[in-house]
Amino acid sequence: MSDVIAGRTALVTGAGNGLGRAISLSLAVAGARVILVGRDSDKLARAVENIRLSGASADAVVGDVSDPEAVARLQAGLSGEDISILVNNAGIGGPVAQLTSIDLADWDEVFAVNVRGVFLMCRAFLPGMIARRAGHIVNIASVTGKRPLPGRTPYAASKMAVIGLTATLAHEVGPLGVMVNSLSPGFVRGPRMERNFRLEAARRGLTEQQVEEDFVARSALHRMIEEDEVADAVTAILRMRGLTAADIDLSGGMVAR
Repeated sequence: MSDVIAGRTALVTGAGNGLGRAISLSLAVAGARVILVGRDSDKLARAVENIRLSGASADAVVGDVSDPEAVARLQAGLSGEDISILVNNAGIGGPVAQLTSIDLADWDEVFAVNVRGVFLMCRAFLPGMIARRAGHIVNIASVTGKRPLPGRTPYAASKMAVIGLTATLAHEVGPLGVMVNSLSPGFVRGPRMERNFRLEAARRGLTEQQVEEDFVARSALHRMIEEDEVADAVTAILRMRGLTAADIDLSGGMVAR
């Protein structure tokens, strides 16, 4: 049976650093031609160079997934590509504060990137998948969308919205040959969590080390999730035949049902 990744073209958003960069590399090594999308051209160039050094294929396009006009330009610029894998990874953490202290602009920005961006990218690239009756979409959600995390209401609400969008969209396009799933990582080691630990420590009057220890104690593994583990999970999801409308938990056991 042929591999579902090798030889296909994958589009990964938020690909200049962190999870997006790791996911892009994993897909490229698996044989996909990867197109990286992000807002920082320098970061994208470095990510593409890293992939090419591994002997794999990648290109980059600068774009803001929260901007309808930018997504329309992206769609037009890639009209000659058969995008059959879309990984909606772009996202922001938003404020770390009690809900009553959150500015409307900050709330709207989180939803613009984390939810509207997913909607716009799916709307732009689904028609091609439907026409070919073949495609995979993986939306990067978060364990925070499924369990309480005080001080992070905009982020939690946006990620829960992504999970709901995923399940509903999967039922809309499943009969048309497209599979849609979400992946919910736990606390992933990297600059974003370092920033969150710093802000949470200031909010609670603790040290960053104390905050990190408190967070990881909530998981069964008592450790952070690594970027390459998330990347491996994305490729695994794509290879699971029959998997759609699912949200896969990759939190080290933070969500128990």
